Amino acid sequence: MNDHKTKLDALAIQTASQGASDLHLSVGRHPALRIAGVLSPLSSEPLLTREDTEGMVFSILTDDQKARLARDRTVDFSYAVEDRARFRVNAFFERGFVSVAFRLIPVKIPTLDELNLPPILADFARRPQGFFLVVGPTGHGKSTTLASMVDVINHERAEHILTIEDPIEYIFSDDKSIINQREVGTDAADFPSALRSLFREDVNVAMIGEMRDSETISTAVTAAETGHLILSSLHTNSASQTVHRIIDAFPSDQQTQIRSQLSSTLLGVFSQRLLPRISGGRVPAYEMLIANTAVRNLIRENKVHEIDLFIETSSSEGMMSLNQSLVELVRKGEITLEAARDYSLNVKGLEHLL
Repeated sequence: MNDHKTKLDALAIQTASQGASDLHLSVGRHPALRIAGVLSPLSSEPLLTREDTEGMVFSILTDDQKARLARDRTVDFSYAVEDRARFRVNAFFERGFVSVAFRLIPVKIPTLDELNLPPILADFARRPQGFFLVVGPTGHGKSTTLASMVDVINHERAEHILTIEDPIEYIFSDDKSIINQREVGTDAADFPSALRSLFREDVNVAMIGEMRDSETISTAVTAAETGHLILSSLHTNSASQTVHRIIDAFPSDQQTQIRSQLSSTLLGVFSQRLLPRISGGRVPAYEMLIANTAVRNLIRENKVHEIDLFIETSSSEGMMSLNQSLVELVRKGEITLEAARDYSLNVKGLEHLL
């Protein structure tokens, strides 16, 4: 068991030292790193056996996590190698074998500037209450953006901040704020119950790792109505799709109410992608929806399909469509035209802007 833990720690440190975002371990394959978005096998390492993957995974699981893996065939948890590297981890079964994916979490929380993200995100973090969402596909930096926004608050205001995560990713160090971090499955039974408890915990700001169900969404929106700033994420591709997803999470007889609540509490939606940069690494492209009076009316009146066009024509108010962001990156020489086409949700519209 100790040999397996030693081997895993070595691979984890190699992942961090080579600037990889992910480490993958599966039976019958070489360990693999994802660097700048590209998956590369470590061919110098031997092919992994069943004993290898099970030994490495079980060496870092608690008894409770082992039971959850056996029962659910998957388990999420966090893992740290001393103070050198920290990971969000998902262990799962495939073809009857244990496999595992590690996502590296930088020890230092990067600033919005270091992430090449727009300063307007700090403005949203400074709002006293409301509901703000960071959305996009898996692996495109949503958690890091949220952590950076929370850290803006931490360094600027004396607030009580609560994070509810599955698992805990970035570890915050209190500055001006008090930050309590609760991990679902360890510190809380589930997202809704942890979120409901914030009403009794004198919380000013809550960061919810993910909006997974209507109960979580409903409680979050209610918290935003009652004087809290709520930051969260969703796996959606655009601002309009995000609003649709939230409303469609509820039965039809409740959708009028959630539209009304959302229209009054939503501050904005930030949709991001990480694209391969010509000079190496990755650079964000994004869509920015600001919930002004017109946007609130579109949500309230069930005209969500008009949001995309509204974003495109509201750049003077700080909004940005994904295509506008992609075109800007192409013109700056940050990304190739081919990459812009690959990531655009409306290639014809992209071509028109070019």
